[in-house]
Amino acid sequence: MKTRITVLALLATLAFTGIHAQKTVVGKKGQNTEKVFDVVEIMPEFPGGSVALFSYLAKSLRYPKDAIDKKIEGRVMVQFIVNRDGSIVEAKVINKVFPSLDAEGLRVVNEMPKWTPGRQKGKPVRVRYTVPIMFSLNT
Repeated sequence: MKTRITVLALLATLAFTGIHAQKTVVGKKGQNTEKVFDVVEIMPEFPGGSVALFSYLAKSLRYPKDAIDKKIEGRVMVQFIVNRDGSIVEAKVINKVFPSLDAEGLRVVNEMPKWTPGRQKGKPVRVRYTVPIMFSLNT
């Protein structure tokens, strides 16, 4: 059975250039409580840009066998924060499809290399980012 994983990335910055939103994260003891922005003047970027992100996801994703056996397809939405140092933290699945597909999307995001951080008023800031990952079977 031939499988194919298609990867898509959201590019919300095109519609919201120059507009920014922020939210304060209230964390448990020891968690980072710095503001988290949803959109900033300069959005975070995967090393090499969106084409490199697509390539990384396509190479790194492994279609889980149980999902292949059950012919399950769908789009897993993974949301995470790009820290001021470019590290990826607090990744979570916000659109679940199937447990093993969700886990695979989360695994790959958590293993991403550091990004170029987002910037607001010339300073690096924490930015929330969402990546949709499409799992598609071709038989």
